[in-house]
Amino acid sequence: MVSKMLDEDLALRALDLAMSLGADFAEVRIQIDEEESTYMRNGIVEAYGISMTGGISVRILKNGSFGFASTDTLEPDQVEAIVRRAIKLAESQGKGNITLSEEPNYSVKYELIPKKDPFEVSLEEKIGLLSEIDKALLGLGDEVKVPFRNISVGAWRTHKYYVNSEGTSVRSSVSRLTVSAYYVLSYKARTMTRHISMGGAVGWEGIDIWRPVEAFRKDAEALRNVILRARTLNPGKYDVVMGTEVSGLATHESCGHPFELDRIMGREGAQAGESYAKIELLGTRIARDVVTIIDDPTLPNSYGFYLYDDEGVRARPRYLIYKGVVNEFLMNREYAAKLGMQSNAAARASSYNREPIVRMANTYIAPGDYTFEELIEDIKKGIYIKTFGEWNIDDRRYNQRYVGQEAYIIEGGELGDPVWRPILEITTPSYYRSIDAVDKNLEFQPATCGKGDPGQGVPVYTGGPNIRLRRVGMMFGE
Repeated sequence: MVSKMLDEDLALRALDLAMSLGADFAEVRIQIDEEESTYMRNGIVEAYGISMTGGISVRILKNGSFGFASTDTLEPDQVEAIVRRAIKLAESQGKGNITLSEEPNYSVKYELIPKKDPFEVSLEEKIGLLSEIDKALLGLGDEVKVPFRNISVGAWRTHKYYVNSEGTSVRSSVSRLTVSAYYVLSYKARTMTRHISMGGAVGWEGIDIWRPVEAFRKDAEALRNVILRARTLNPGKYDVVMGTEVSGLATHESCGHPFELDRIMGREGAQAGESYAKIELLGTRIARDVVTIIDDPTLPNSYGFYLYDDEGVRARPRYLIYKGVVNEFLMNREYAAKLGMQSNAAARASSYNREPIVRMANTYIAPGDYTFEELIEDIKKGIYIKTFGEWNIDDRRYNQRYVGQEAYIIEGGELGDPVWRPILEITTPSYYRSIDAVDKNLEFQPATCGKGDPGQGVPVYTGGPNIRLRRVGMMFGE
């Protein structure tokens, strides 16, 4: 059924029509998304959903202006109508200044086939998994209450056919799986809210790899220890080790988003903010040699996986910062052309009815040479922030704030008692200048990254290694 919906002849006819109507460039994308999700709240299955959405979009460039239109009706007359609408939208803007970078042309097909199709796994097995997780979260003893538990498992498969007037065509199919838990812990006057997820571009075999029941249980037991025993420390200067979850979030928010070239050049100003980064930052040192930040869509089985972006450009690892020096920004063809460069395949659209815009995929600090033990062995007074509970960052991505959840004091090079709500508030330049060591670990968490108006949420990985910051100011919550 999906194969028939990815009608290559229909897409090619739309392309030919666009060019015959005077388009200077045209691209057509058919996208079909299959989704299934199961939700359990406090031990009761509250929702199960399965859906298939999709359609076709046309984007044309005429006289330096874009026109974009879409429909969910894959019939010749409707497709003709959106081609004509896209032409009119471009013409209505008059002469513009948009050009596209020159890129190689490809004719390729790729598919990520799961070893165990999650859509073929019985509902009973999925509910059984959620029930096991729910029981694990409840098994924390009588002192700590878990009054709210929302657990879910979801499967998602995206099929695309992309073609443009320059001769590129890409057909793809990628499957993804996630399992997550959102729950609340309470003890006397203390409460914690936790969200934990696992996922990737895999099938049901991911459950055997991730072992979420065991992983979520260990996570909850650690938080139980924190809520019962955590000390509140005095504010001051500390060495800080940020865990993979926290360093990954900081990388995503303080490097990934501000390094989107459309944001740097003002396109996002009225929607999500601006960026501390400027074009002149290219080639400038902002961190020590130990900091290399990569955004890599080709990371095998990653949640943000793709091999060609939604402009038909072949993906590769993007080295945003290389050994402490700003190396490149995230670009699509439009914004790459403004700098006289080639796109680095950062154009993504969340669905058939969304225009491709500059997006991240899997953004992380490259692992270093240290072991975790070596990161902490010479710390006399420090904090290890393993996971976060809250975070915030301003609309220029300059001032950032992270509130630790599972966290421990470091004394004499060893982990000590849990710490209650350590708070790191720091500017982005100070944050990157403070990193002096990175360990060998590399762990990822699935996330949905939001951007654009109308909004688009795309799958990404956050995560990375553990990192060490020297002598940064810390506060502690009540």
